[in-house]
Amino acid sequence: MYTREQASQLRQAFWTTFGQYIAPHPSAEGTKINWSNYKTGLKHVYFRMRAEKKVASIGIEMTHPDPEIQELFFAQFQELKTYLHETLGEEWEWDLHTTNEYGETISRIYKELSPVNIFNREDWPALISFFKPRIIALDEFWSDAKYSFDALR
Repeated sequence: MYTREQASQLRQAFWTTFGQYIAPHPSAEGTKINWSNYKTGLKHVYFRMRAEKKVASIGIEMTHPDPEIQELFFAQFQELKTYLHETLGEEWEWDLHTTNEYGETISRIYKELSPVNIFNREDWPALISFFKPRIIALDEFWSDAKYSFDALR
C-alpha cells in the first residue's frame, strides 16, 4: 500500500507523463490544448479522465445543480448521440442522474477500462492508449457539437 503522499505523487507522475505524451497533438481547431484539464467552455459540462486502483474512465459529465437543467444538457447530448458514437468509433454508457463520489447528482456519458491500476507503472501504456484516442475524438466531436449548446449557456 502507498501512503497518501506516495499515491498523490504517482497520480501526478502519470498525468504529467500523459500530458507530455499527448502535448504535441493539436486540438481539432489546430490550437495548443491542455488535454489533461480539457475546457469545454460550457459551465457544468466537463470532459473527465479518471484512473484509480481497479478502473479507468473517460466521459462527459454534466454537473448542473438543478436536475431539470442537467436533464436538458443530457437531452441535447442525446440529440447528438449518433454523431458522438461515430466520432468516438464506439458506443459509450449513458447515465442520467447518477451520484458521484461526493454524493452530488450528475449525469454522465462514459467509457470504462478495467482491470487497470494507475499505481502500477506497467499499466500506464494501456491507460495512455485508452485515454489518448478518446480525448482526441471528444475534442473533434466538441469542435462541431458545442454550438448546439448555445441556447443552454
